[in-house]
Amino acid sequence: MPKTPEQWLQEASSKTGGVLKLFLGYAPGVGKTYSMLSEAIRRHSRGEDVVIGVIETHGRKPTADLAAQIETVPRKKLEYKGAVFEEMDVDAILARKPQVVLVDELAHTNMEGSKHRKRYEDVFELLDAGIDVLSTMNIQHLESITPMVQSITGIQVRETVPDWVLKRVDEVVMSDLTPEALQNRMRRGDIYPVERVERALGNFFRPGNLIALRELALRQVAQAVDRSLETYLEKENTGRTLGVRERIAVCISSNPAAQYLIARGARMAQAIDGELYVVYVDMGQDESVQDQKTLAENIRFAENVGAQIARVKGTSVAEAVAEFVREKHITQVVFGRSATSRWRKYLYLSAIHKFLRDAPAVDVHIVTQQSS
Repeated sequence: MPKTPEQWLQEASSKTGGVLKLFLGYAPGVGKTYSMLSEAIRRHSRGEDVVIGVIETHGRKPTADLAAQIETVPRKKLEYKGAVFEEMDVDAILARKPQVVLVDELAHTNMEGSKHRKRYEDVFELLDAGIDVLSTMNIQHLESITPMVQSITGIQVRETVPDWVLKRVDEVVMSDLTPEALQNRMRRGDIYPVERVERALGNFFRPGNLIALRELALRQVAQAVDRSLETYLEKENTGRTLGVRERIAVCISSNPAAQYLIARGARMAQAIDGELYVVYVDMGQDESVQDQKTLAENIRFAENVGAQIARVKGTSVAEAVAEFVREKHITQVVFGRSATSRWRKYLYLSAIHKFLRDAPAVDVHIVTQQSS
């Protein structure tokens, strides 16, 4: 049976566990893997026992030249649908017992037949064995950001890392490059083969996309720095008065568009270091198999972005949410708006007004959902 996020974090965050350092970027080609390999070579020169678990060079010679300087643990061969694939061999690394292992592309989904479904699960097992891990990831693979990335770039990101995984990261390094410099690297053929350059520059690597993705990555690193400072201040008992944390509640239904609301709420909570709740009011309206399926998917998404889930029964969304706000001392509430007909708009606004009448003082955000 798969482990829950809480079980993974509890096991991997023990005091005897390894240290996880993440090289974070905002697009392919910014230098994450190169920076990780450069650090590995420096550590090796200082006498640390460093090995490569898995590195993806993508045909880039400078990356391959660096990787050649470090011992590589052979990958495990797996047969799938008549073809042979290679994945990182977790058991072989555990048997080798290095001090440090390099694990590229944290968001990777392993082939069927692998020990774990996701590469970050492989990493957690290595950390639990006391092995330090250097890894890489692009910001668009963070689960709470994927809906925003799709709205910015028009590209659906299929391989993701749940937000709770980043709670186990001990150190985040931003592998940064200006969008202009990245485009120049692209034009020189340093990232993709020359025949793919123009297509990439006209799609994912458009200036607007790169600027937006870079801002998302920089914000993520800034939030990690802020969390580290808060932890330090608390441990050192500096006497600084820390403010009461904001508590954000996102109200959802079985509509798949609710994941957009949850992602917005998650980013709001991260930006202000607040607590995130996702509230579903059960009025018996989602009894069909399809509704139950999409509701379960929404709740799973909420769990993966670190939300606390609340399922409450009631005959009125407004009354039930107002009561929840009082009980949990919620400071901000997020509602979605997807109704288009005049009558539904009237009912929707009536419900909002009723909530405002019944609820204690609270900030209300009304977000237009992306309809499915």
